[in-house]
Amino acid sequence: MERKNRKAYWRANLRYVGSLLAVWFLVSYVFGILLVEQLNEIQVAGFKLGFWFAQQGSIYVFVVLIFVYVWLMNRLDRRFGVHEE
Repeated sequence: MERKNRKAYWRANLRYVGSLLAVWFLVSYVFGILLVEQLNEIQVAGFKLGFWFAQQGSIYVFVVLIFVYVWLMNRLDRRFGVHEE
């Protein structure tokens, strides 16, 4: 891979990581801690929404973000021609 392509690849990778970490921060910290009282006003399936985000939602979102990252990186690898067969 040429130097120019390596920089573009790395820049795209950092953009993906930053975006996914921002989503995780939003769900785990903002929804699970900062907005927990406001979200507890809403109940889903008998559970307070803020409690759900603090206890389970952030974990579920983290697992989903792992799969999204793998999908994005596989797509990026194919775009730059460094994918594995």
